[in-house]
Amino acid sequence: MTEQHASALGSSSNTIKSADAVAEFVNTSKRFGSVLAADRISLRIRRGEFLSFLGPSGCGKTTALRMLAGFESPSDGEVMIDGQAVGNTPAHRRPVNMVFQHYALFPHMTVAQNVGYGLRQLRPRISKPDIAAKVAKALATVRLHDFGPRRIWEMSGGQQQRVALARAIVNEPKILLLDEPMAALDAKLRGEMQRELLDLQRSLGITFVLVTHDQEEALSMSDRICIMGKGRIAQVGSPQDLYDRPANRYVADFVGKANIVTGTLLSQHDGLAQVVLADGTQVLVRAEVTAQPGPVDLAVRPEVLNLARLDTAPSEGGAALSARITHRTFLGDHTEYLLHAEVIGALQVNVSRQAERAMGGHNVGSTVHVHWAAGSGLVLAAQD
Repeated sequence: MTEQHASALGSSSNTIKSADAVAEFVNTSKRFGSVLAADRISLRIRRGEFLSFLGPSGCGKTTALRMLAGFESPSDGEVMIDGQAVGNTPAHRRPVNMVFQHYALFPHMTVAQNVGYGLRQLRPRISKPDIAAKVAKALATVRLHDFGPRRIWEMSGGQQQRVALARAIVNEPKILLLDEPMAALDAKLRGEMQRELLDLQRSLGITFVLVTHDQEEALSMSDRICIMGKGRIAQVGSPQDLYDRPANRYVADFVGKANIVTGTLLSQHDGLAQVVLADGTQVLVRAEVTAQPGPVDLAVRPEVLNLARLDTAPSEGGAALSARITHRTFLGDHTEYLLHAEVIGALQVNVSRQAERAMGGHNVGSTVHVHWAAGSGLVLAAQD
């Protein structure tokens, strides 16, 4: 791994001081037989932040969450909560609570009984009036004031999720863990619940740690996102940092949509690089890592490219690639064009509705110029 790449991976985590961290993974690994599910994870989770673990199935994100919850013990390294090692501390003795993907509510209990279940297990016992008061407060927090007497099977999916949230926050945990809690909801309800969950986190000030494979969910809700791949942390950063400055091809390809184009680096100066693409087109791109002249990968987001008629000259410092439109998909606020450029291959360009109206649109089969403004792409760091 290059020094620049290592810095890119660790900078967002290492800038958090130990005193500001509510939890920390310290070179933590987890093995299941011969399978290395988590590989030397080191990460500090800031007190009061909304952090998401994002990645495809099998990347290690759920294993990391389960080690934090206490459902799994590290094979190597340590998990810390409030500066104390908790690797061997059972789940019920940790100041964390978890909302599961399928909520795990008790169908034979009322809403109030579900929410108060954890309180009734506390030792020493707390009084019934105190339990009732805490349950009422938790239900009010999730806007289910009058739902205490209802049965779980009388609740909608969104209401059941709120019950699960109320049960998780009633004990006032230091960390709330969420294991893909919105995966079972339809798209509209999922968007509503994402906003409600974010509002709840802000009002409570509790650290939320979310596991998801839904990049839109992570981008819209998180203060920081930890991208996982093959049991390792690929990059940690704010949603905008990960989108605008992906550390490598894996992150660029996973966060949002990106055209990954190969080229040859000619020179680099003041954060910009001159790159010649496979078809001979020279483009000026951003370069936030130091790379040697030679083959490089570039990431170009579909929304920063523009389509133009063949007789339109590119902007100053930019370039134009000839390509044929293979697919056109209208998506409401924008239209997605898939194109094929000789030698370079497939490209995607997203055109806003306003821009498409101005240019009159393009048809499948048409040949157009893809305009590449100076600084549109980004040189990616070499991947391990």
